Amino acid sequence: MIMEPIKLTGEYDPSPACRGMCAQCGKEHVVPIGPAREPAMALLRTMERERRIDLSVPADQADPRLTIDYLYGPARGQMFGVLVVRDQSGNTGVLKAFSGQYNSLWQVDGWVDPLLDVQRFYRETRDAERHIKRLGRDIVALPDGSPQRRSLVAVRKKASQTLMREIHGMFMVSNFRGERVPLPQAVYGSEGIPTGTGDCCAPKLLNHAAMHGLIPLGLAEFYCGRTNRSETRHHGEIYPSCLHKCGRILGYMVCGLEERE
Repeated sequence: MIMEPIKLTGEYDPSPACRGMCAQCGKEHVVPIGPAREPAMALLRTMERERRIDLSVPADQADPRLTIDYLYGPARGQMFGVLVVRDQSGNTGVLKAFSGQYNSLWQVDGWVDPLLDVQRFYRETRDAERHIKRLGRDIVALPDGSPQRRSLVAVRKKASQTLMREIHGMFMVSNFRGERVPLPQAVYGSEGIPTGTGDCCAPKLLNHAAMHGLIPLGLAEFYCGRTNRSETRHHGEIYPSCLHKCGRILGYMVCGLEERE
């Protein structure tokens, strides 16, 4: 089950969990932490107790790829998030998400899906990724500063940019007005789209809610695992969504919510 039932305790944190300017209406939209802090910490405690994230299966059926030991190794930690929602019958529940892929897996039972069709992603990017990796190997084999190396570096850069544009076009972004567009159309501002836009917890959670008629009541994202290299993320801490990346689509995604609350 994706939406897990929950009874609200009455605790409410008005601090913004995510915010962004909307590419469509030009206004800023905000989702508060609201009642999501305690469910977020409860999820973290469960992950720490079970030592895994495939929480919907018995321990003897756990996938070894989904252990949280992965978060304390070379890959370091990762962001996780919960969204407290209300369905059309008035029932409240919690959705959960992890940022990006977990140990190279896009999908895990019980966690919301990414904004793209995973099978299409693999099908349409496999050859391009192999080509880019092959160029990388060829570049390493050439002398530094050689004309051939500079030429191949330029070819690889162009191939990578083309692939990223294609990937961005696969991300379908929903909002609470019932609209759904490719990611580039949802981005606020004219600057280039940063790598990883749309991969974070907040976009995944809000997208699922919008597509399934659920009303967000609060959102909280926390970090689990080894401190990141820049030492800006620490285990067990709650952080707002990034403004420079996913913040550029979150305004579009939340647009229309105030009319449905």
